[in-house]
Amino acid sequence: MGIRTLLTYEDYAALPADGRRYEIHQGELSVTPAPGTRHQAVSGNLFVALHLHVKGRRLGEVFSAPTDCILAETTIVQPDIVFVHAGRLSIISERGIEGAPTLVVEVLSPSTTHLDRGSKAQLYARHAVPFYWIVDPEARTIDAYSLVEGRYRLEVRVEGREATALPPLPDLTLDPAAIWV
Repeated sequence: MGIRTLLTYEDYAALPADGRRYEIHQGELSVTPAPGTRHQAVSGNLFVALHLHVKGRRLGEVFSAPTDCILAETTIVQPDIVFVHAGRLSIISERGIEGAPTLVVEVLSPSTTHLDRGSKAQLYARHAVPFYWIVDPEARTIDAYSLVEGRYRLEVRVEGREATALPPLPDLTLDPAAIWV
């Protein structure tokens, strides 16, 4: 049995800028193709809604991919959208977000659905990310999870046409018509 090398942020920083999305999950390289146009449109619409809400109320900072989220030296991810609450802005550095953000949002793509619902959700829970949203452009749903005793619990599902508030932003009412394309 060979010795397994764990990749670190230094290895990650040396990866090529070739259009693929590279992440390191607990020392292991994860590579996915660039997202498609529908994914990007939905992600962009959601980012705009979150950004305007958060900035207008001075609640913190919102970033869109690609922004490095350095959960550990051997775990670097690029969620589609990241929110850092105003009380935690010190985790934002020049190289990325260093530690668990308040909220991560993943917009599903055919190539990432199994990761986003499975190992990535476990990874975010392990690193104590308090809130996790999974956005499914195909089903037109947003599942909002809260971390409870180390596991994610579904709090709210946005579906249909009804505007809904999602944790951790109770004053933001998302209008599904403004998100889906």
